[in-house]
Amino acid sequence: MSVKGKTAIVTGSNSGIGLGIARELAKAGADVVLNSFTDSPEDHALARDVAEETGANVRYIQADMSDPDACRGLIETAGACDILINNAGIQHVAPIDEFPTAKWDAIIAINLNSAFHTTAAALPMMRKAGWGRIVNIASAHGLTASPYKSAYVAAKHGIVGMTKVVALETAQEPITANAICPGYVLTPLVEAQIPDTMKEYDMSREDVIRDVMLTRQPSKEFATVEQLGGTALFLCSDAAAQITGTTISVDGGWTAL
Repeated sequence: MSVKGKTAIVTGSNSGIGLGIARELAKAGADVVLNSFTDSPEDHALARDVAEETGANVRYIQADMSDPDACRGLIETAGACDILINNAGIQHVAPIDEFPTAKWDAIIAINLNSAFHTTAAALPMMRKAGWGRIVNIASAHGLTASPYKSAYVAAKHGIVGMTKVVALETAQEPITANAICPGYVLTPLVEAQIPDTMKEYDMSREDVIRDVMLTRQPSKEFATVEQLGGTALFLCSDAAAQITGTTISVDGGWTAL
């Protein structure tokens, strides 16, 4: 599948799922914009590294996804947006009556509101170009719920709903909008949690992964960032031109339960 010549913006893409998707799009020929809020030398070096790995044009643009103006400014600074991957997200876990208001506001801003602002800014560019793909990274928690994750679950359900609205508003145009709903994905952040979890439960790595971390994932295997990247690339392909307004679960059977 080729997206050669298309400009792809991936929010929250200096690590994990976002970086995995960015790499797959770059391998397929897209011009890729990496993004995070940090604007460190490592961020710019990462863009150069991905460019060298893939032969694609890759650049880094800083933008704080909690700031509506920065979200829209990211799209404007990029100058073009044929493919928009709304991936930026944060998490906090607490009972709802103890959930800090500031954490709620930040999660809703970054996980949900940012996708509204980037989409609103990108759609005119897609319409002018006569083609567009919007892929929102939701979660299994966009389709189901878990205790203590009120803000995250609310935001991800909101992303799924907004995806459907955008799809309906663009249904007669060569633009699609879909959501990917991952279960647990083996990212560097998750990998870093495994040793502490092993100590906490006094269990082996294999048992911690199977019986603690993946207790709700029937496959008992993590999804990979490469699999998420491949799914996103498929949704950007011509084969997916009539797939819009839906969710694709990459969750090892989690939401089949």
